[in-house]
Amino acid sequence: MRIIDTYSDIPAVYENGAFSLDRWRDYIDAAIPGLRPLLESDKNEMLAGDGVDWEKDFLPVLNALPEKADRCRAAHDCFLRVTEGLDTAILDKFGKGLDVDIYFYLGLCNGAGWVTSLNGRTVVLLGLEKIVELDWCGQDDMRGLIWHELGHVYQAQYGVLERSFDCPADRFLWQLFTEGVAMVFEQTLAEDDGYYHQDKNGWKAWCDGHFEAIKADFLRDLDTMTPAGQRWFGDWVRYQGHGDVGYFLGSRFVRYILSLYPLDEIISFDIGDVKRLYDLFMDHG
Repeated sequence: MRIIDTYSDIPAVYENGAFSLDRWRDYIDAAIPGLRPLLESDKNEMLAGDGVDWEKDFLPVLNALPEKADRCRAAHDCFLRVTEGLDTAILDKFGKGLDVDIYFYLGLCNGAGWVTSLNGRTVVLLGLEKIVELDWCGQDDMRGLIWHELGHVYQAQYGVLERSFDCPADRFLWQLFTEGVAMVFEQTLAEDDGYYHQDKNGWKAWCDGHFEAIKADFLRDLDTMTPAGQRWFGDWVRYQGHGDVGYFLGSRFVRYILSLYPLDEIISFDIGDVKRLYDLFMDHG
């Protein structure tokens, strides 16, 4: 595991307190060679969506950072604390290490956390601008963010994370499963099966109290879900006024599977296994 911290280079991106795209390009090319095309392609894909605008949706987030210097420093301090000794903790809990690079950087609103490949390496990208926008600057938020992304890395390196689907319902059921694996990875590191970094203002208690309705509604939604028309995954969507409910359901689903199979077997399951087990989960989970 390698930790790459570009925090000290970020101020050069700003000119008189304003974000400069040209300066950002110089910064990202120097700090993380090869990453810029991926980030700009992702940005352009988002801008191609209906109602998404650079000036309205992206630039204000980037321009806000100099005014939120205290949050930026807090996020960076928590990043350093959370990553210290992290490789040893993972080895102790899972008996396996992770071959991964973790970058703390300034992106183009690509996401607070993102697992991808760069120059033949598995990388976790932690975007400061989104972390600050979402106010995930505290240690518990940072811990949950990093641990969750590393849960995806664990499945990718020791099982199968990415699969292709012709059926949208299969795609979203697979997402429920993989997000559940990542949540269980978080809980294992926290040494608490009921740990959720999302648990604020009674979130977990509400989810626990509505568990049966959540299960039924997710199943009911499966046949009509689209990336733009779903209410389960992502900080921008809500289920009955609550965010991240898909992550709660995913963790409960994977916890049910763990009553039947060990984690290192689960992470290699295919969609047929997941569908069979979700049927059992609906009846018995």
